[in-house]
Order: sequence, then C-alpha cells, then structure tokens
Amino acid sequence: MVRSETPKSVAATRGMLAHFFASSKTRSFSSSFSTLSTPSSSSHKLSKSVTEETIENAELIITKWDPNSSSITRVTSLFHGNRDEAEDFLSSVRDLRRAMHTLVSEHSTSVMLVLSQKLMEMAMARLQKEFYQILAATRDQLDPESISVRSPDGSIEDENELGSEEEFKTAGESITNVVRVVAVAMSDLKSIADCMMSSGYSIECVNIYKLVRKSVVDEGLYLLGIEKFRSSQIHKMNWKALEHMIKNWMNAVIAVKTLLSGEKALCDHVFSASQTIKESCFSEITKGAINLFRFPVHVAKCKKLPERIFPLMELYEALSDLQPEVELIFNSESTSDIKLQVVSSLHGLGESIRGILSDFVSTIQNDSSKTLIVGGGIHPLTQKVMSYISSLADYSRILSDIVSDSPPPRNTALPEAYFESPTSDSGLTPAVSVHLAWLIFVLLCKLDRKAEVYKDMSLSYLFLANNVQSVLDKVCTTHLNVLLGEDWVFKHAKKVIQYASTYETMAWGKVFSSLPDINSPPLSPEEAKECFQRFNAAFEEAYKKQVSWVVPDRKLRDELKVSIAKELIPAYREFYDMHRMMLRENNFEMFVRFTPDDLGNYIAHLFHGTALSGSSPPPTPR
Repeated sequence: MVRSETPKSVAATRGMLAHFFASSKTRSFSSSFSTLSTPSSSSHKLSKSVTEETIENAELIITKWDPNSSSITRVTSLFHGNRDEAEDFLSSVRDLRRAMHTLVSEHSTSVMLVLSQKLMEMAMARLQKEFYQILAATRDQLDPESISVRSPDGSIEDENELGSEEEFKTAGESITNVVRVVAVAMSDLKSIADCMMSSGYSIECVNIYKLVRKSVVDEGLYLLGIEKFRSSQIHKMNWKALEHMIKNWMNAVIAVKTLLSGEKALCDHVFSASQTIKESCFSEITKGAINLFRFPVHVAKCKKLPERIFPLMELYEALSDLQPEVELIFNSESTSDIKLQVVSSLHGLGESIRGILSDFVSTIQNDSSKTLIVGGGIHPLTQKVMSYISSLADYSRILSDIVSDSPPPRNTALPEAYFESPTSDSGLTPAVSVHLAWLIFVLLCKLDRKAEVYKDMSLSYLFLANNVQSVLDKVCTTHLNVLLGEDWVFKHAKKVIQYASTYETMAWGKVFSSLPDINSPPLSPEEAKECFQRFNAAFEEAYKKQVSWVVPDRKLRDELKVSIAKELIPAYREFYDMHRMMLRENNFEMFVRFTPDDLGNYIAHLFHGTALSGSSPPPTPR
C-alpha cells in the first residue's frame, strides 16, 4: 500500500536511491532495462497503477519471509518447504526489480522507491540466507561424483527435469535419492544466484559461495594429503620419507582430478549467467590446488642419484597424464597460473631426469675399480648397468617424451664411429631407443678398458665374450629387445662370436699347432715321440691355465667346448690312431699321456671355474 512520507524523508530517500542506483549493485538494473521504451503520456497513469500494484504484491510475500521478523519463517527454509512459494518469491523479486526500474526512469520522485528499496534489501537478505543454508545442508552431498550426473543431452539434471515421482521411480533404479537431492539443490542454487546477480547482489552471492565451497575443496585436498611444503623442507627429508610422500601424491592426484572437475561443474552451473563470475569464483576456490602441482618440481630439485630417476619418472608420467584434464578444468585466464605450474613442474622433472642420465654416463666412464674378475667372468659393472638400463626400458613411454628433443650426451673420448645405433623397419628410430643404445655403448667401451687389466690376452677376450653375452641376455629377456630391435641384437651377437673366436685361437693355437697336419705322411718313431711330447706340454699348459676360467652363459659355454673339441679331437685321434702300433712296438706308450677320449673328458669340464675331479691332467706317463 502507498505510505505517506514527509518532504524531508522523501528528499533523504531520493539521495539514498541516487547512491544505490549509482553503485555496482544497481548498475544491472539500469542495464537490464535500458532497451525498454518509455511509455507514452496517454498510458502514464495506467503504467503507474500497475507498478504500484506490482510492488504491493511483492511486499506481501517478501515481508512474510523477512529473515529479521519474529515469525516462524525466520527459522524455517523457504526452499526446503513449499517449493511453489519459493518460485513465487523469486518471481516477485524479478517483478519488483522491473517495477523499481520503471519508477527510476519514469517517476523518480515517487515515494514508492523507498518501500521498493527496503523490500529488495529484505528479499536479498532472505536469498543470502537460503543460499548459505542450501550450500551448508548439502555440503556432503555435493560431491564430485554426484555433481557429474548429467542428463542425456549433456546438461545437469534439475528438479523439473526429473518429472513426477512415478516417472522418477521408473526412470532407473540407479538414480538414488541422494542424486535427486543434489539435482534439486543445484537447481535452487542456480535460481538464487541468477536472481541475486540480476538484482545487483552478485558480490554477496559469490562471497557466500566461496566461503562454503572453498572450505570443501581445501578439506578435500587436506584429506588427500596435499600440504604446502617449501622446497627447503623437502630437501631436508631423507629419501625414504620422501618416497612415501611421492606415493601419497600419486594416490592423491588421481582423486583430486575428480574433486576439481566436479567443483568446476558445480561452479559453472550455479553461475552460468556470468562467464566472468564463474571463472573468478572457481579460481578463488581452487587456489590451494597449486600446491599439488608444485610438489613434483620441489622433488625434482633434490640430489640427483641414479636410483631416484624411477620415482621422478612416475611423477612425470602421472603429471603428464593429468595435464590434458588440467587444461580442461583450468581453461580460463584467471586459473592460468595452475596450468603454468603443471608445465613448469613437467619441465623441472624432465631436466632432472636428463641430468641423472647424464650423470649416469659419467659414472660408468669414471668407474676406476681395478678389480680383476677371476676367470674372466661377468663384471659387477655389467650387471649393475644392464639392470639399470633394462629398468629404464620399462619407462620407455615417459623417457621418449623426455629425451625426444635431447640427443645422448656424446663424449669425444669414446670411439663414436663404432656406435651401433638401433634401426627400425620404418626408418624412424625412437629417440629413447638411441638413448638406451648409447648407454650400452658407453658400458661396452668401458668393458674394453676393463679387459686390459688381464695380462693374458686370451683371457681378456674371454672376458669380453662373457660380458657382451651378458649384455645380450639382458637385452633379449627385457623390453630392451623391442626397443633395440633384431638388427642390433644380431650385430652384437656377432661381436660375441668374434671375441670367442679370438679367445680360442689365442688360448688353443699352440695346442692345435703341436699336431702334424692331418694329411701329412706318418712320422718316424722319433718324430712321433717329439710330437707327442710337444702336444702333452701344450695341452697341459693350456688346461692348467684355463681350468679356473669361467663362462657363465650355458649356451656360450657349450658352443666353446664344441668348437675346441671339433678342432682338436679329430686331428689328435687321426695322429693317435696312425702311430699307436708304432708306439707299442717301440715302447713309446710312456710318452702318450692322453687318449682322444681323455681330451674330450677334460674339455667337457672346462669353463666351470674348477678343475676335473682329482687333479689337472696327469703329469706322469702311463
């Protein structure tokens, strides 16, 4: 109803309204109705009557729900009770806003403006209270998974889209009551937010939303173990504790993706009427998430030790897999700092991993151990390096990203012309394959230097054959086989054969040459005696020297035995059989220490690191 005012109060009201409509709260009023045409003078009286009636109708429902009244509505919820009345309330606020704009543009001296302003403030106070109550009451229900429930057309379901109770029950048993509560809450929050923003109260609405939802996100991050650590704190931790933190981070990063995407869906839905508001609001709410993406780069700055490369690559993989999702979630300029932090952390991890690989190469090259491996067996450096490289191969997908733009660190001290780079059928060899092949090449070059420790040249070649075979075994039984390819394996298998052949020639050449050519005529008794003596001495020397030598690889060991036996036993058997009768007649049996079968027996027991049971070859004639 129209209330009388004194001239003094009217003047005061005019001043207050001038200030109100000049503020950020009321700019939306004037902008909303700037396109409306001014009524003609003939309809002036009628227009005024409708406006006053609109204000009086709005007064009835708004004053009923005055949050400062002493009535029952003060402690009850408008949206939790009669939903038709809640819609009437929102409709009345919208009508009141239009009426106020009409009064400002056509009847700026109307005393109804005072009442309208008081009603609007009363309505906004009620909506602020309702907005907070809904957010607080559904705090636990508005979780990321529930928020992500969408209708077939891609929009978030609201109460109206759910239809009648019967339709709701029939629609699908998987739609639970919780989902319905969430859908209704989201619909109400959006309706209130739209009303408050269009009425010029966006700041109040956003502040309430941020107050509640930021605490939800911060609590979620805390429960996931996301803390704000300074770089100095992380560097002081022992590695075991830091590994535990890395595992926690790996688990958290999976869950936090859902947390952040759900929060963005809620924020986008509630503030869909304003792109600027929903972006700035989401940015403020998720500000603490930057600590999640800053953690990896702090770890990357820790001391670079070879074994730490694997947790770093796991961090890199998890962050890299998450990056596309981060780009979608934080897709505004106001949240660009989080996207930049992810890029920075990936760069830091990549630099650290490349640094560890470079240090690993230097570690191999600078290995100064002079330990003589008894029997020419597998050097510990071979086992350690190949175990490390084969483990790197298991991370080939991540390594491929990291080393794609950085070639292996070459060292001019190495014979790079001998580097066997792997090749693929397509002709495009992955950078990770080249990088791992280079690491193996560095090892093989170091093994060449290690072989120089042996004074016996034949043993140095046996050492090389053993160690290159060990490298091949590791390659063929791990993912390295796929990365390096058959051609690389074939080339290095040839090296093993070359080393083994050189060993055989140097270790058994004197024994082979002590026998006459297989096609030569029979020797005289004296010549045969001398030949047997030379052979006995050469074989005993070779056997005694090699009795402690080892060939760990069973296949290589058997191949060496067969090769030596094929070269030695047939020639000896021919010589033995040819001169056996002569030896018996001339009592030369005392000069024959080995039968052909004896040789086979002794050769069969080579390369195990122990002599034939009993002793080395008998030193006295039979």
